[in-house]
Amino acid sequence: MSDQAAVLRELARNQRYVAHPEITSDCQLIAITSGKGGVGKTHVVVNLALALRRAGKKVAILDADFGLANVDVFLGLTPTFHLGHVIEGIQPLKSIIVEGPEGIGIIPASSGIQELTEMGPSQQAHLIGELSTVMERYDYILIDTAAGISNNVIRFLLVARRVIVVSAPEPTAIVDAYALIKVLFRKDQTKEVYLVVNSVGDESEARDVHHQLSHVAERFLGQKIALLGFIPKDERVPMSVRRQQPLMITHPRTVVSRRFCLIAETLMSQPPVTGKLDQLWHEEG
Repeated sequence: MSDQAAVLRELARNQRYVAHPEITSDCQLIAITSGKGGVGKTHVVVNLALALRRAGKKVAILDADFGLANVDVFLGLTPTFHLGHVIEGIQPLKSIIVEGPEGIGIIPASSGIQELTEMGPSQQAHLIGELSTVMERYDYILIDTAAGISNNVIRFLLVARRVIVVSAPEPTAIVDAYALIKVLFRKDQTKEVYLVVNSVGDESEARDVHHQLSHVAERFLGQKIALLGFIPKDERVPMSVRRQQPLMITHPRTVVSRRFCLIAETLMSQPPVTGKLDQLWHEEG
């Protein structure tokens, strides 16, 4: 693993291009996404990271929303550097990581990093090599993507072997979640896709949302969507967001926090799978 990273960094320094080799690691890359904004995706990412951390895992969050990056804002952090500085060669990736609550690593983005969509081959190899060195530090990296079905979102979903789609119970959120799942499976039918239903009244409402999505996915895409878990509606959630303090910290014994712990346990019980950083800039078919 370290030898592969060294080769990629050397390629970047020499400004030469080769096809990106597959890079694997024991680190579990899990992309967390949503069809539309406003469904509580970042709330899920941060609290799930905390649940994994409390289970003894080394965890980082990669903020991959380059249009509206907000993981650092959610946590009340003020990073000095971000991924744009890595791309420009100003900082190595390991030096931009900010320590979040309870030792979670935060890899910050910054709103409107256009360079990420315009990188040349040597810059791509450089960033891939930098990411591979970070992967060696962690058991899990949760990739918080932007909402929707843009090319940047899909590229990050292709990197991760497991994808968690967050949806609210509203019809528009369900429809947009299915649109995202459909685009993803058209690119890669081997993905493991899980559903987390956020802000539901009870378990039966969550299962109803899952039934709707899994039924159409199986009928029209020939794919199964597993229900990873659900998060009950709680009036303390928006308050925690305003205070920039995750609910797992402010109210660790609530039903919501216990649900995050259950989701973390389910993830940890799954057999390990490797992500593919080389997928990040594959040409669209």
